[in-house]
Amino acid sequence: MGFDLQDLHATVAEHGRVVRVVIAAIRGSSPREVGAAMLVWEIGQSGTIGGGTLEYEAAEAARNPTRRGLSHHALGPDLGQCCGGTVSLLTETFDAETLAALDPEVIARPVAENADMPMAVRRILAHARSQGIAPAAQLVDGWMIEPVHVPARPLWIWGAGHVGRALVQVLSPMPDLAITWVDTAPNRFPDDVPNGVTVVPAAKPAELVRHAPDHAEHLILTYSHTLDLDLCRRLLCHDFAFAGLIGSKTKWARFRSRLAALGHPPDRIADITCPIGDPSLGKHPQMIAVGVAASLMRPAKATHTKKDVSA
Repeated sequence: MGFDLQDLHATVAEHGRVVRVVIAAIRGSSPREVGAAMLVWEIGQSGTIGGGTLEYEAAEAARNPTRRGLSHHALGPDLGQCCGGTVSLLTETFDAETLAALDPEVIARPVAENADMPMAVRRILAHARSQGIAPAAQLVDGWMIEPVHVPARPLWIWGAGHVGRALVQVLSPMPDLAITWVDTAPNRFPDDVPNGVTVVPAAKPAELVRHAPDHAEHLILTYSHTLDLDLCRRLLCHDFAFAGLIGSKTKWARFRSRLAALGHPPDRIADITCPIGDPSLGKHPQMIAVGVAASLMRPAKATHTKKDVSA
């Protein structure tokens, strides 16, 4: 996880001045890792640095304008937490003006004002630029370095019905997912869409399959079996990392037969997972969403590759 610049922009746009608290360093046991952060404003907060007394006191301190910069907390002796380690927190204030000055790739800044950039920090940034590899979040010689977070897993959700909405609510907080949400018209989507979710109304959704990245994952759950089948057909002619279809075993048996009649070989058709989720959890939309989320968060499956088939 890196510096979630997109989320910070959205939060500042909604609440104005926002305080960000990030774990800058740890010694021993800690409830969260270096780089874990939360945002705090006058009457609310989002994100987490691990909960418990540490988070409660850090949020209270964030609302005090004199409490900025680096602070150190012994979790056991000072806060009564059983983790037993020591955590250093960096507390900073952001508004529209300070956001505009941030680097879009790696954010490096001093924990104290007017500190010159140390040579060690210059080397880390130069190495990151030359290698194209984001550095780890770390505190170096009085400077905090954090890569800007970019979601690495594109997920396309086809359908904005009850299950689609439940899936978006469950999956949108996952930091590595870049969700594209597709349905046939704007009024198919709820008024309140989570930050970071790209809504795409399209009269002919299946035409968008060719625009999906080859390593994207797909969840198909539209209101129309005809559209579901068309999406499956087009995905089988496209590269994808995962494709899941909502439905019963009977629906999938019919789909397999129709896809085979369209020229897709059985081993390729088997690349689509149906049904999705955990049937033991039941058919309530939120239960389906929980089951699907659990399966997606397990170690990623090997990317499927396009095979020479007719469509």
